[in-house]
Amino acid sequence: MQDPARDNAARPDIAGSPRTVVKIGSSSLTTKAGAIDDARIAALTGAIAARANGGLQVLLVSSGAIATGMAPLGLKKRPKDLATQQAAASVGQGLLIARYTEAFKAHGLGVGQVLLTADDLMRRGHYRNAQRTLDRLLELGVVPIVNENDTVATDEIRFGDNDRLAALVAHVSRASALILLSDVDGLYDGDPRRGSARKLDVITGPGDLEHVKAGKTGASGLGRGGMSTKVDSALIATSAGIPTVVTSAAHAAVARGALRLDHGAVEAVIGRRASLLPAGVTGVEGTFEAGDPINLTDEAGVPVARGLVNYDAKELPSLMGRSTRWLSSKLGPEYEREVVHRDDLVIL
Repeated sequence: MQDPARDNAARPDIAGSPRTVVKIGSSSLTTKAGAIDDARIAALTGAIAARANGGLQVLLVSSGAIATGMAPLGLKKRPKDLATQQAAASVGQGLLIARYTEAFKAHGLGVGQVLLTADDLMRRGHYRNAQRTLDRLLELGVVPIVNENDTVATDEIRFGDNDRLAALVAHVSRASALILLSDVDGLYDGDPRRGSARKLDVITGPGDLEHVKAGKTGASGLGRGGMSTKVDSALIATSAGIPTVVTSAAHAAVARGALRLDHGAVEAVIGRRASLLPAGVTGVEGTFEAGDPINLTDEAGVPVARGLVNYDAKELPSLMGRSTRWLSSKLGPEYEREVVHRDDLVIL
């Protein structure tokens, strides 16, 4: 597992990988209320399309079918019983692929849905069929979107999580890189939300993981995975010589604009990992809407972080330099919110 910010001489050139598997989990695709976030899908597809239209091949392993199906079925929490999970996946998978289809269409790309069970990758004939299908989709310039076939999978034949599925898809497709997108910006030796966990930039083997305490579930409660499954999946991939990056979904997003921060705001965002408030913003660049990925720069214009913004570009000039308390008292309680919440922000 390697961090994309490391010196290229110390790792394979993942940025130039001719065939990459990208996996994104439910927590990176959903709003805080649990609904699929179209802005996040747009950011993800924009980043993938930039690579695909540049001549590189990308396979997307996407969670989110069960989360997408929850709202239409009136479910407020992820169901625990298998039958309801399968029902939610059945309703949600079509809706999810429709959103991906429209998002990639905007970039001139088609998509192909590939639903797999563990059984498909254990039987040689099924394995070869999956391999041929994925190869042909890529040859035709189509982005394969892979998910576990939750509508028919049972506990006995589940992958268990889409991190493991992504590692196996990387094997099947003979990918040259695997990127596991998460709601955390990398691998830490503990939970970064609880205390002073240390970020691990490069893992060269199992020995580097001896003191790592990786969680079993994601922060949102919507998915089955967690950091431990990402570590396991990275080991599966790297055992076959496939370099793997574990990083935040915001790292993969293409920035739609930028906000310039004063010194105090840079210190708060970088040093204390705090949310960005209107008081610390001194300039706005680009045209973007609420939910779009943007860069946060220091006073010299150097990007220091990236995140999902909560305001449109045209709204921000009148808010700059103001406290959220003042904005709430003058403009209403809906303005008592962060410009970029710390949960939607990664340090570059």
